[in-house]
Formats: sequence, C-alpha cells, structure tokens
Amino acid sequence: MNTQLADDAVLSRRPPAGRRDAVRNYHRIVAAARDVFGESGTEASMEEIAARAGVGVGTVYRRFANKDALIDELLRLATAEVLAAAEQALARSDGHGLEELLRAHATVFAAHRRYASLLLQRRTDTLAARRIRAAIDELTARAVAAGTLNPNVTVGDVLSLIWALRGLIGTVGEVAPDSWQRFLDIHLAGLRATGPLSTSRPMSARQLSKLAPPKPAG
Repeated sequence: MNTQLADDAVLSRRPPAGRRDAVRNYHRIVAAARDVFGESGTEASMEEIAARAGVGVGTVYRRFANKDALIDELLRLATAEVLAAAEQALARSDGHGLEELLRAHATVFAAHRRYASLLLQRRTDTLAARRIRAAIDELTARAVAAGTLNPNVTVGDVLSLIWALRGLIGTVGEVAPDSWQRFLDIHLAGLRATGPLSTSRPMSARQLSKLAPPKPAG
C-alpha cells in the first residue's frame, strides 16, 4: 500500500506533459486561479484568471473546459499533497506518524483556506479518499500500539478532529491563520492522556461509513 500511495502522489504532483511553454502556462493558470478564486469565489471568471496569469483566455480554455474543471484541478493538487504527507507519515515507525499527518493535513488546508469552500463543495476522488482514510486507520492503530495515543481513541475521534480543524481554519481565515496549531496541540495532549476520555459512546462503524469512505478491502 505504501508504495502505491507514493507512486500516486508523485504522479499527481507531476506537471502536465508537453512543450515547456505549455507547462509554464499551466502553472501560471493554476497560481492565478488560486488567487482569483480566493478573492472572488464562484464569481471569478475565466477571463479574469487568464488576465491574472498573463495568458489569453483561449489558452485557459484549451487546458480547462470551464471553471468546474479548474476547481477540480485545484482539488486534485491539494489531495495529492495530503497523499504525499500520508506516505511520509506511514514511513515512520515510532508511533508519531498520526500526529505528523494531522499537522500536514491542517497545513495543506490552511494553505488553500482562501478558496477552501469551493474545494469542499467538490467530491474528492474516491480512490484517493479511501487511501487517505486507510492511512489514518493504520496510523491510529500504530499510535495506540506504541502508546502515543490513548487506547480508547477511535478513528472516528481522529476524523472528528480533522473536521474540527477544517472548521476552525475556515472560520478564522487570515485573522488568526496559525491558531489551528494551538488547537491541535491541546487536542493531541488530550488524546495522549491516560485513562477514560469520555463517558459518551464513540461513533459507530455504520455512522462513520456514512461520513467518510472506509479503507479499501484487502
């Protein structure tokens, strides 16, 4: 699984094949789209993105059929960053891989905070989502086995923390962009604590399956 994750992450980050100017234009368009979507949201136009990128609007349309295709590309790139971080975390054997992935996940989301609302409206590639979920499952089990995580912590608890981080990052925006780090530090300290953590029941497997894709079989 680790090798597959690494291969997919590398492929996802690889710039499009073609002439040098075409590759350069691709990166200009993506960078411009991030800025313009961050400023204007769904009101952003392909013409505005082209102007910001310094290319003709026809060049943008040759690469991306419409705004939806461009937003999908931004989501693909962000997902590739998380996949790469998951592979790096899985390479650790000290029980701290889960914390590394949580910090990386929050860092990626914070980097895309200005247009994150657009990305969250899209559906993440199912295979990529399942692989990220599989990494979270594996890293949670390793952390519990290594004693770096309270044995009562479930994958549902970890996913809830990720969702909470997304909400915090989206809420504070540019006002307190680094506040997620303290938030994560406090919650990680709680998850490491010994003894019972809560008298409330954790999410059931059925509930969790409706909220996040389960890991691949096999």
